[in-house]
Amino acid sequence: MSLSTLARYGLSGRGLLGAARALGGPPARPLGSLSCRRRPGQWPARTGPRPTAPPSRGHPTARPAPLPGAGCQVSALGARDEERLLEVVWGDGERSLYPYTWLRDNCQCPACTLQSARARSLLLSQLDVHTGLTEVALAGDNQVSILWPDHHVSRFELQWLRRRCFSPAARQAMQEELFINERRHWDSGLLIPSASFEEVLTDDKAALDWLLALRRVGVVYLRGAPSERGQVARLSERIGFLRMTFYGPTWQVQDKAMAVNVAYTAGDLSLHTDYPALHYPPGVQFLHCIQQAELGGESQVVDGFHMAEVLRREDPQAFQTLSSLRVDFSDMGEDYCDFRVHSKNHIIDVDCEGHVSRINFNNATRDSVLDLPLDQVQEFYRALKAYVDIMNRPTNVVTYRMEPGDIVTFDNWRLLHGRQSYTSSSGKRRHLEGAYLDWDEVMSRLRILRHAVGREDGTEPPASS
Repeated sequence: MSLSTLARYGLSGRGLLGAARALGGPPARPLGSLSCRRRPGQWPARTGPRPTAPPSRGHPTARPAPLPGAGCQVSALGARDEERLLEVVWGDGERSLYPYTWLRDNCQCPACTLQSARARSLLLSQLDVHTGLTEVALAGDNQVSILWPDHHVSRFELQWLRRRCFSPAARQAMQEELFINERRHWDSGLLIPSASFEEVLTDDKAALDWLLALRRVGVVYLRGAPSERGQVARLSERIGFLRMTFYGPTWQVQDKAMAVNVAYTAGDLSLHTDYPALHYPPGVQFLHCIQQAELGGESQVVDGFHMAEVLRREDPQAFQTLSSLRVDFSDMGEDYCDFRVHSKNHIIDVDCEGHVSRINFNNATRDSVLDLPLDQVQEFYRALKAYVDIMNRPTNVVTYRMEPGDIVTFDNWRLLHGRQSYTSSSGKRRHLEGAYLDWDEVMSRLRILRHAVGREDGTEPPASS
């Protein structure tokens, strides 16, 4: 696969996943039958004084520490009964603490876990949330064995345990591996990453590169699709299934009489996200160019996350307004079926840590109902106009022209997209076919591909020439 533009955005080489290599340090000599009875603070004599918990490393601003790979070794085990914590000293000197209750809750034995589904079968009503620990031992070279007061025995693989360390750095690394939260912000200088449509359909490495770039950058171009309907459905099958909406499983973007959506006209489309009239808008969008207009019809995209951070920096009050006030959106008409939907969303969604997580903005479907106190209306308009003005700066907008056979795939929670007006002739009528997917399905396929390709150790494809 040729993803030649990925290298320019740090998406090739060793920077894409950033979560899955060993924490470093030479492996220690296995300790075999090392064990610890439940006398508070007792450690094997050879280990010296009781270790203390490692200092917090904080949250790195660039890339989290990698997760450990295979070959974990343990140099000491200890039971902190007063705190009800198991302490593990790893062969490289790092330390991890595990609550007794969490360990008992996550016992991996067949009685507590349905192995075929990798699902917990231990009921919470059966869990003693104040459990103690009778004995802990190193079983062989790669397991920790725990005997509980009720005589139940749990065994945990060392790598499994270390990957679930509760330190801030380890937790962040695990979340990065699971959800790939790191984004590459961009402006008008972006060269949109591109790939071969057919290679994405047939090659796992090509498909993984595509989805990783889609997650990191937010937009990827696929070239070489047949110029006929049905290709977005084929592409969705590479992932799982389409997101059904009131416009059908797929939809045809054409200039239509009595249009039920402003996209079905030939006029300008301002920068927007699709479907903020739903409380859970589609996460990913595909648009396939079957026929381009004779004149005009250029597409535009902007990085909504980046623009939100610019707004936060330039106008903190406006950012606070758009991330705290909920706005009404509506959509009504008849297409796949008749519909009348209404939602309340923040223009800028942020998570519990204050990171931007979703943009909800479509000026066409922003409702005339504005459920705000009178004294907040003017500030809302001021804040929204400030955000839109930042998005429309020429230095922030990427403009491109789709040609027949091109498919643009993008993050609908992050990117705002628009279109310039166009003129079609009777023999050259602009026609795009679109489809939606949810991020849950996309991330599921990404994780499966990463496992199949063998990149769960954090390695990435070499840079293309």
